[in-house]
Amino acid sequence: MTDEHSPARDLVDATIAAIRPAAAEASAEAAALLDGKLKPLRSLGHLESLAARVAGIQGTSAPHVDHPVVLVCAADHGIARAGVSAYPQEVTGLVLRSFASGTAAVGVLARQLDVRLVVADLGVVDPPTVEPGGGPILDRRVRAGTDNCLEGSAMSMADAETAVAHGIRLANQLIDDGTDLVALGEMGIGNTTIASVLTAALLERDPARITGPGTGVSGAALAEKVRAVDAVLRVHDDAQTPWEVLHRMGGLEVAALAGVALACAARRVPVLLDGFITTAAAVVAARLAPAVVDAMIAGHLSPEPGHAVQLEALGLEPVLRMGMRLGEGSGATLAVPVLQSAVGILAQMGSFADLGLAQERPTV
Repeated sequence: MTDEHSPARDLVDATIAAIRPAAAEASAEAAALLDGKLKPLRSLGHLESLAARVAGIQGTSAPHVDHPVVLVCAADHGIARAGVSAYPQEVTGLVLRSFASGTAAVGVLARQLDVRLVVADLGVVDPPTVEPGGGPILDRRVRAGTDNCLEGSAMSMADAETAVAHGIRLANQLIDDGTDLVALGEMGIGNTTIASVLTAALLERDPARITGPGTGVSGAALAEKVRAVDAVLRVHDDAQTPWEVLHRMGGLEVAALAGVALACAARRVPVLLDGFITTAAAVVAARLAPAVVDAMIAGHLSPEPGHAVQLEALGLEPVLRMGMRLGEGSGATLAVPVLQSAVGILAQMGSFADLGLAQERPTV
């Protein structure tokens, strides 16, 4: 275990210390303003609660989502060598290349929706060479993938701390540049298995209830994946703290995304979760700092069975239910315009008061 006062750990601890709960007064004021709009009371449903939630996160009754970013963190996992995925580990680097070229699903969606895409390599075994004209891949490499957590620790405590700190620095840089919402994305063959392990360990759930098809495994392969998750939990059944769970069973990109969530909460910037893997990172962050959940919004609900379990544990309601399980930040990116619509309604929709009328009340 590394020294408790390493620079990376100091940054994490300072970030956690800066996190405060959502501003209830700003949220209530936004809700009251929405109640006065030209519509039946609460008739815009979840759109209104989303606007009030963003107001509470940003600490203002005039929230904004003008400069959203989807941040994709990528890394490889040693457990992929145990055959838990339908694809070989080399696919991570190939897909990362498609992120840089803009041909991955999240690249297409981000371009269509005018959302900036940022990609960071936290530890891909075979990092791609970006073609001329392709977008940059930020080098935040901690190591070339994790070790197989079936056989020992996935990474050292120092590696885990460094990856979380990288996520914090990435988020802080984006926020300093004007980003007002960060959507989370990920890439890494084997990472649904790692997300299953982390979720089962931190939420104390049965692996069979948490573990799903991921890249599409089924039948005997899925049963073997469940056995692998259970085996990892048994190998590391003495892990007590969230840090121990993370460094012994986690992934570099998951650790970085947990850091992103912590930094966003500390800076009062909404963090928009994608699917099962990014929400596993959210669970890690919530175990490190429970108040971080106040800054989170669930972009969508994945069919992965563990995702609904995660969202229930975090107390989050998904914005979209599209049956998507691709990852990459694709579902979160699709949810961005819904959040922009929510705050747009709050800012621009007329009110009864504008027309000199009393606020409409529901009839009994």
